[in-house]
Amino acid sequence: MTKRIVVDPITRIEGHLRIEVIVDENNVITDAFSSSTLFRGLETIVKGRDPRDVGFLIQRICGVCTFSHYKAGIVAAEDALGIKPPFNAQMIRSLMNISLFLHDHVVHFYTLHGLDWCDITSALKADPAKAAKEAFKYTQYPINAGEDELKSVQKRVADFVKQGALGPFNNAYWGHKTYHFTPEQNLIVLSHYLKLLEIQREIAKMMAIFGAKQPHPQSLTVGGVTSIMDALDPTRLGEWSSKFDMVSEFIHRAYYADVVMAAKMFGKEQSVLKGCNLRNFISHAEMQIGADEYLFSSGIVMNGDLSKVLPIDENLIKEEVTSSWYKYENTQEKALHPYDGQTNPEYTGFVDGESVGASGKQEHTKLLDIKGKYSWIKSPRYNDTPMEVGPLATVVVGLAAKNPYITPVATKFLKDSGLPIEALFSTLGRTAARCIEAVVICDHGKKAFNALVENLKIDKATCAPYAIDKDKVYQGRYIGNVPRGMLSHWIRIKDGVVENYQAVVPSTWNAGPRDHKGQKGPYETSLIGTKIADLTQPLEIVRTIHSFDPCIACAVHVMDTKGNELSQYKIEPNYARI
Repeated sequence: MTKRIVVDPITRIEGHLRIEVIVDENNVITDAFSSSTLFRGLETIVKGRDPRDVGFLIQRICGVCTFSHYKAGIVAAEDALGIKPPFNAQMIRSLMNISLFLHDHVVHFYTLHGLDWCDITSALKADPAKAAKEAFKYTQYPINAGEDELKSVQKRVADFVKQGALGPFNNAYWGHKTYHFTPEQNLIVLSHYLKLLEIQREIAKMMAIFGAKQPHPQSLTVGGVTSIMDALDPTRLGEWSSKFDMVSEFIHRAYYADVVMAAKMFGKEQSVLKGCNLRNFISHAEMQIGADEYLFSSGIVMNGDLSKVLPIDENLIKEEVTSSWYKYENTQEKALHPYDGQTNPEYTGFVDGESVGASGKQEHTKLLDIKGKYSWIKSPRYNDTPMEVGPLATVVVGLAAKNPYITPVATKFLKDSGLPIEALFSTLGRTAARCIEAVVICDHGKKAFNALVENLKIDKATCAPYAIDKDKVYQGRYIGNVPRGMLSHWIRIKDGVVENYQAVVPSTWNAGPRDHKGQKGPYETSLIGTKIADLTQPLEIVRTIHSFDPCIACAVHVMDTKGNELSQYKIEPNYARI
């Protein structure tokens, strides 16, 4: 007999995400459905606006990856208008991009995803002296892992418990049988979790040095950057460099060490060795460190075949809405290229049904209409094929392309963890890939800084001149990689203003529902075949979905600029949540 499990909302993410799965009599997931249950956005708002304003408006798509959309909106307009920013501007943007990636990745592992691996309550039972020795197994120079520091961390959390609550660690699946860290290992990760609160403040300052503030920096403009005085000030340059070094130390001596430790301890846990049934990956060149040099490679890997990397044909990127709460008007096409994209809502609601509740018994609830439309996210496809984007795609494409920056780090991780390359195609591998990206940036990001410093000696230009002809129609795009994967913004300019704008974001690629062929997106596919130990505590579902680092606010964009009601919706409280 099959059962339906509903996890709504998935917490420790950006935005509103609902996951429903069907399990068989052995609690193995046989089908899965991913749904964004709230809509918001800015694609419609920028229509009719001056294209030079787009970046400032479109970055409000999200409060986490603000720089990603800011840069995308600016570059899309530049591409349409045929503008190439000066090299100084390119490098300053790259330093800001480095800051964003490092901030996003460490926050994801500890604040959002770390509690899927680390059992906080177990850490209270740890022997701090043993934990201090344990830390040296994964790095020669542990951070925040001395016996005195670990005792202090243990006391801080114990004080929460004495007050009758675990504070930010409350309401979770502690004691779940798929946790595999020892108490001492849990204490190490907990210590780094708390240390990160200090580190992430310093990374935010890195962004603010050239961006004026974080989040929502303000220094990019069509043609270049406006943070001229900061770039010319040796003190500001030195401040960014010193903070980069501090963050790099944490990533090498804490983040990387903890991910290796997780790989060793969870290396036989079947629920984390699954999570990658779709093995089609697409990634784009990103992280500029020189005139024409990037840390990440462009390309496509199909069916997990690392022997070859295929080039990207941008004309084959399309979105369809068969299972999404939208409709396409005045066309017979199932999928539209972003230049011709439409965002017309067609909400059809939920259906009555039963799912397993907190008690473990079947309870009446509202369920997704899995035979119809069930999400506010569209379904991007490349050549009619679903693709995974994100750090795992970066690493897989990098290995296939024999990328000189990614290959050594990925190879070292596999050696340090004792895992075969096949293990990359999993929830565990996806989590490790994000760390690999961070280490690559730490190892080589200073090249962008040094390139800027050297170029400033002979060239002070930070913005390119340009003109907009209101009698011409322009079309352009940004396409690149951001912390959650491949992002593209597509713009058409007519009469000097934006005629159409579409953003195809990483979480749309990954979280999108079925297409007209019945093909599932990466979120849905990743869950198939996973066995759930306890239907009332579906940690396996949460851990797998968190490995993608969902940003659902990015994935859903629709708004009526005249204030008309588009639809009504009601959030049903659910039973299984973390």
